[in-house]
Amino acid sequence: MEGTNPVNKKLTAALSGGAVLILALTGCSSSDGGDKGNDKLDAWAKQVCDAVKPQAQKIRAANAAIQKETSDNSPPAQVQKTDAQAFQDMSDAYRAIGAAVRNAGAPDVENGKKKQQDAVEELTQLSSSYASLQKQVDALNTKDQAKFAEGLKDVATELDKLSKSGNDALKNLEEGEVGAAMAKQASCRNTSSAATASPAVSG
Repeated sequence: MEGTNPVNKKLTAALSGGAVLILALTGCSSSDGGDKGNDKLDAWAKQVCDAVKPQAQKIRAANAAIQKETSDNSPPAQVQKTDAQAFQDMSDAYRAIGAAVRNAGAPDVENGKKKQQDAVEELTQLSSSYASLQKQVDALNTKDQAKFAEGLKDVATELDKLSKSGNDALKNLEEGEVGAAMAKQASCRNTSSAATASPAVSG
């Protein structure tokens, strides 16, 4: 079983990098400064934060499931099943977050419409990418230890690229007033504090 362990560790480290993406949307990096008491924006932030919270929990649970398989050094078939389910859950979560941002409409800030559209597009792409990873994991050969380890390494490489690529639109969406409004929402504060505690192996 030793063959899968370092590879799955790489997978876990890459996945933890992906956890940063959700933090970009929860406003955890924002301060309360600069808030001008925009009720319309506050209502938008509450709608988005309330929708994001359960999806962020789903992403954290998927992350934790993969970490558990790493620490348990589980057999290939179990790793495949857990990882595939985790990627499917993450794909579903990012799709739901994208829908929440789309349904909330444009935030009441300068260039709000473009920021919203760009973020939705980015979240949709993320959902598709995780769905693709799920298919990749499902196709791995669990009967051959060496082939499985090699395949998992390829998945980890793809995941690493994904975790380092484009969350610019999400960061752009939660800049300034939007970030301040989101930081005031209890659902975003709870999401961000729990999420920042989660990816302990990100390094």
